[in-house]
Amino acid sequence: MFESLKGFGVTFGTMFKKVVTEEYPEVKKVTAPRFHGRHQLNRHPDGLEKCVGCELCAWACPADAIFVEGGDNTEEARFSPGERFGADYQINYLRCIGCGLCIEACPTRSLTMTNEYELADDNRQDLIFTKEDLLAPLLPGMEQPPHPMRLGDNEQDYYVNGPQLAKEAQQ
Repeated sequence: MFESLKGFGVTFGTMFKKVVTEEYPEVKKVTAPRFHGRHQLNRHPDGLEKCVGCELCAWACPADAIFVEGGDNTEEARFSPGERFGADYQINYLRCIGCGLCIEACPTRSLTMTNEYELADDNRQDLIFTKEDLLAPLLPGMEQPPHPMRLGDNEQDYYVNGPQLAKEAQQ
């Protein structure tokens, strides 16, 4: 008998406390700076893609959520400074566990994770993000690939001297 009165006591005690309400859809919650959210394929300061299609991210993924198919750059159609680029890139967020092993495996820092955490959808096909969904947006001064290399003559210039060359190009 006293156990049921204890239960009512807990209920009665919480009836007069202030209600804590999350206003989530209207007010988004601020995430921690190192939060693992949606993936992003980064670009060089001139707009070329950093992904070289090496497929190391796909090999590192324990959930088999990443599909990468590399393609060869030509002088007429250059998408990245190297010999290859990620021609087809997909991340299946139905399988992704957000571990970040793909980020660690990327040799060019092409793949990073943003703070975007809204990845729910009512259509399963919409949770398979393609390269177009994952590519970072073009910032002012960037040019849509394919185009020739603007920040140097070779791949070494992009990956070693890239930040310095980008600052010089902006000045």
